[in-house]
Amino acid sequence: MAQLTATPAAEPAATTRSRSGVRPSAVALPAFGLVIAVAAWWLVTSGLHLVHPAALPPPQAVWRGLTGSAHVLLPALGITVWMTLLGFLLSTAAGVLIGMALAASNRVERMFAPLLVAVNAVPKIAFGPLLVVAVGWGQKPILTMVFLLCFFPIVLSTATGLTTTPADLAELARSWNASWWQSFRKVRLPAALPQIFVGLKVAMPLAAIGAVIGEFYSDKPGLGYQILQYNGVGDTATAWAAIVLVAAMSIALYSALTLAERLLLPWVRATTSAR
Repeated sequence: MAQLTATPAAEPAATTRSRSGVRPSAVALPAFGLVIAVAAWWLVTSGLHLVHPAALPPPQAVWRGLTGSAHVLLPALGITVWMTLLGFLLSTAAGVLIGMALAASNRVERMFAPLLVAVNAVPKIAFGPLLVVAVGWGQKPILTMVFLLCFFPIVLSTATGLTTTPADLAELARSWNASWWQSFRKVRLPAALPQIFVGLKVAMPLAAIGAVIGEFYSDKPGLGYQILQYNGVGDTATAWAAIVLVAAMSIALYSALTLAERLLLPWVRATTSAR
């Protein structure tokens, strides 16, 4: 009897997901939003002619530029993806360590927090011409630009997460006479991980922006380099195709990070209210 009464309650949840555990709306809704965005793009450029094609080419022209220059843009995409991921990983390692240092000592936070805010407030594009002189050509200016854009949200989220441990968990650790390391590893760090991932998800699109800006001042033929080259010869359609690839890359990397968060922190969705 208990089995009969439990089965109907489980059916609605099963019907909302496919066999792989992915809701159909998770794919259908973004695809529908993309169709609306492309339709609006076509309407503004080709339908109503509100924007000159030299400023914003229509989607069909951008598609022709993408397919016609795929032999150049796809290798450039690989370079930009690698620079974005490498710079993001370096920013994550440094940002988490700096955030831990700020959370561990009030004196350290008071000394260095204003400096971090000041560095974050400076427009990073202003550093572009100086990076070539400071660090030379190659991947160094790209990684430096990614780091400058990414590290602050990671530092802030890490420090915030480690200093806002729920009081009941902290009291539980003290009742067990846990050492500082045991309390950090078992209580404070797991409680801070959701907040840290918030900073990582903010930093991921910034990493893509930093990689493209860094490629403006580098000899690495990534997407940023190609945007300048094609725009310089008046091929704005292909330049916009490179911009579209940057946007698609950012969406893919952000989605991968969100998936990693769900896999690594399964308790978050189970212990918080869902929309």
